[in-house]
Amino acid sequence: MAPLKSLERQYPIIDSDFQNFCASHFIFSVEDFLIHDLYELTAWAEQHPTSERLKEGITQVLGIIDNLHQPWLNGMELLEDALRNKHFLSTGFEGLDLLLRGGMREGQLTELVGPSSSGKTQCCLKAAANVAVKHMGRVVYLDTGNAFSPQRIAHFMEQVSDLHFKQAKDKNLQKAMSSIVCHSVFDIFAMFDLLFQLECDLRSQIDNKDYLVRLLIVDSISSLITPVHGGIGSQGRALMISAGYLLKKLAHEHNIAVLVTNHTVGGDGGFCKPALGENWKSIPHVRLLLSRNHGSSICSVSILKHPAMASGKATELVILEF
Repeated sequence: MAPLKSLERQYPIIDSDFQNFCASHFIFSVEDFLIHDLYELTAWAEQHPTSERLKEGITQVLGIIDNLHQPWLNGMELLEDALRNKHFLSTGFEGLDLLLRGGMREGQLTELVGPSSSGKTQCCLKAAANVAVKHMGRVVYLDTGNAFSPQRIAHFMEQVSDLHFKQAKDKNLQKAMSSIVCHSVFDIFAMFDLLFQLECDLRSQIDNKDYLVRLLIVDSISSLITPVHGGIGSQGRALMISAGYLLKKLAHEHNIAVLVTNHTVGGDGGFCKPALGENWKSIPHVRLLLSRNHGSSICSVSILKHPAMASGKATELVILEF
């Protein structure tokens, strides 16, 4: 759930004074309200010179929490929603699409996990190019490490495009390139600002069916979360859960596929494991582990987690460097 700081623009009552009051009671996010004694918080607010405004802020946050609750759906309603709205988007890798029985699922969060140089960014770039060309959809790409390459995107698009006439091909590529919007993001709060702006934009795109956002990429989510997750205790954990919740909310409510990357850390017995720990483990719908030997163009992809398949299934991809 959202940090309070990111809500100020939409809800002016949650201003810096309210945020400072909450921070003095170790409340930094909407999630923190859920685990705090609100009667005690209200009692503290009543002793404050601006008690009425603080209580209005508390009421506003409780209203936000109430609006986040989705109605209960029975099994048939869930099945109908999946069949009607949740389509697959090709990753651009035939073998990976076959492994995932179609590709990236709209409405779900897919995570690519792997060490440095395992091919995570290449997969993101190819997926972006493929969605822009084949699915004629907009792609929002959050680049956290200056790894986004328009040259690679153009190269992948030329591979995807099946047009034979140069003029038509060039026009098609220009349109596809313009449909990919890249933002450089270097801290988690900047990401929250962009995601909340994206949520507003997605609400307004409902009436415009011509060019909908189909894919959101965050490369990499771990580089934004790790700095706050390591040293702020409960606030770092709250920010991480808030980020995951917002990404899944965008995916589900607006039928977009979300693709994020995560690095690996050392685990038991010398084996690598996904970073961000057990609390993040439950966030992605699908987790894929990428690995390849240094200097090799062959990348192995195996399923760590999938809602409809057992873990352990794997395939190989060819990833060429430029």
